[in-house]
Amino acid sequence: MSKYRTNDLEMAMEGLLDYLIVEKGLARLSIQSYRADLKAFFHVLTRNDKRSVGKISREDILSYLETMYHRGYAPRTIARKVSCLKTFFKYLIETGQTKTNPSEHIDSPRLGKKIPNYLEQEEVERLLNAVDQSTLEGKRDSTMLELLYATGLRVSELVNLDTYRVDLELGCVTVLGKGSRERVTPLGAPAAKAVIRYLDVVRPALIGPKRSEALFVTRRGKPMTRQAFWKIIKKTAVGAGIFKEISPHTLRHSFATHMVQNDADLRSVQAMLGHSDISTTEIYTHVAKKRLKQIHSRYHPRG
Repeated sequence: MSKYRTNDLEMAMEGLLDYLIVEKGLARLSIQSYRADLKAFFHVLTRNDKRSVGKISREDILSYLETMYHRGYAPRTIARKVSCLKTFFKYLIETGQTKTNPSEHIDSPRLGKKIPNYLEQEEVERLLNAVDQSTLEGKRDSTMLELLYATGLRVSELVNLDTYRVDLELGCVTVLGKGSRERVTPLGAPAAKAVIRYLDVVRPALIGPKRSEALFVTRRGKPMTRQAFWKIIKKTAVGAGIFKEISPHTLRHSFATHMVQNDADLRSVQAMLGHSDISTTEIYTHVAKKRLKQIHSRYHPRG
């Protein structure tokens, strides 16, 4: 007998989220996404007076998805919501809260491979050189950009990086990625040099007598936030004369694209990015091929 009542959608959801945290090791942002998607679905169900998981039908799900199509939701967003519902009903069956799976034969929208936005190598150099290093914050920001491009970290991994996870003797960082999986990523000489200077001079001056394990900190001794770093990148890009859409993830894409363009082994790039599936990394081969076609078209007399 399940400890969750089958007539209580909220309790069933909390059971799933507990399972995803404890058994699957999902990150906080992923859990928030699951919660938001399920609550949106439950809102529609309760509006139609359906408050029991056993009463949810295939038609309920199809009607919910059709509403999203009509409201102009992106196929990728709808696909995420379908995946969320499939996970939810699979969990309900495995825990004995329902015997039927109304999501079983519902397909996700077909998604084309989206070419990621990235910077050319010359643009990355301009971005890295555009940081105003006359202040402690500027020196910190410069180090963060160097490290982000050198390693291909996710922005959440960068701002959550602790000092003890940086091994300057080996020239690498140990990252706690999605699903609490650890991976080791090389730093490269310029980034290692920037981190050494930051740890020796900049961080002690920024943090003062305060204590923190976070590598990148503010003057208040608090870790840098994703939002604050996003604003720093946007401001720096404008200063560098780069007006294309840019975010911290752009540097991750740039890292991977430049590695592949320079003939890096795809499995190695996969390991450094922390992708669990090689198909996720393969998108960067499409970027490299597209770039080669552009070069051929521009420079070949019959391109």
